[in-house]
Amino acid sequence: MTLANATTAPAMADLVDRAAALVPVLRERADACEAGNKVPDETIRDFQEAGFFKILQPRRHGGYEMDIETFYAVQMKLAEGCMSSAWVLGVVAVHNWQLALFDAKAQEDVWGKDNATLISSSYMPRAQVTPVEGGYRISGRWGFSSGVDHCDWAFLGGLVNDPETGEPDFWTFLVPRGDFKVLPIWNTIGLGGTGSHDVTVEDAYVPAYRTHRSKDGFASTNPGAKVNPGPLYKLPFGQVFVRAVSSSSIGALQGALDCFIEKGAKRRSANSGASASADPDVQMVIAETRVAIDEMKTILFRNFAHLTEKARAGEQADLETRLHYRFQSAQISGRCCALIARIFAASGAEAIYRGNPIARAFCDIHAGRAHVANNPGVVGRNFGGVLLGAPNGDSFI
Repeated sequence: MTLANATTAPAMADLVDRAAALVPVLRERADACEAGNKVPDETIRDFQEAGFFKILQPRRHGGYEMDIETFYAVQMKLAEGCMSSAWVLGVVAVHNWQLALFDAKAQEDVWGKDNATLISSSYMPRAQVTPVEGGYRISGRWGFSSGVDHCDWAFLGGLVNDPETGEPDFWTFLVPRGDFKVLPIWNTIGLGGTGSHDVTVEDAYVPAYRTHRSKDGFASTNPGAKVNPGPLYKLPFGQVFVRAVSSSSIGALQGALDCFIEKGAKRRSANSGASASADPDVQMVIAETRVAIDEMKTILFRNFAHLTEKARAGEQADLETRLHYRFQSAQISGRCCALIARIFAASGAEAIYRGNPIARAFCDIHAGRAHVANNPGVVGRNFGGVLLGAPNGDSFI
């Protein structure tokens, strides 16, 4: 596919409006999404028709190739209706960005016949890797492949010794659906609709051009730069992916806050008859959550504006800045957990019923916190150590 086939991109505001129009629809489907352990097929169709999977897809393959801020703005808006659906959109659609970093032949393998083809992932370094002529043979079992039921390809993680240093380096292997099996094991207290099942591979051949090195993602020396030279694809992989698994928590928190203001804060106690809206604690949790959401969004957009400015100039942000931004992303889920816990506690006994949107947001946000990318401890200790003069131990930045 060439630039002649590129799709004209809508404005950011138009895409966010499309997401906003889907929020009540996603709320109506939330029970079915959770019960079925899968984002409904009609929701994926809605996302396709709205152009959400195209936001980060290269223009040469029919995508919009828009600024990264548009992508996260859409994801956060969708999460106001259903965090599981927004999580899958975030994870699966960000793979369209990563595929653009691969060799052009890999992009053609996936999108040559159908540029709406989707990719799932599990970046756990579980692959048993054997180098062979022209590529690698891999086997293994990976967990947490969100949205895999909707995808025809998968990114799967493994370790390969760097030929220059001899040290293990993280690689991503691109595998077609015929080479992996889905094990439907997903049964969780939160994010039930993500369908993040296990996948297995038995001795599959992966040509070298269908691999991507973490080293290239860190330094922006990706083979895909030959055909996708735009600044979007010069952003550091570690900065882009981690926000795909933290930003939906911000949107889900906003959705819960909206629901709380509309209903929960207006309730009266069945015991005392007191109005919740007159409770100083209720007033404070509303004010503090509103301000925290604004702060988290502002930092997200500010950070990517800076990274994109650097990319447009053919530069990379310095190490300290990247560690700073990475730590801010890792803190998001924990902050949202603390705030949704306060909203949940202020909502009274009605919030404990299944299907209550605040209860669902409570469980979903806490489930999102379990993702390894949302663990601030390891990231923060490394960042603090670097500020004290220690060497950096994290390339996923």
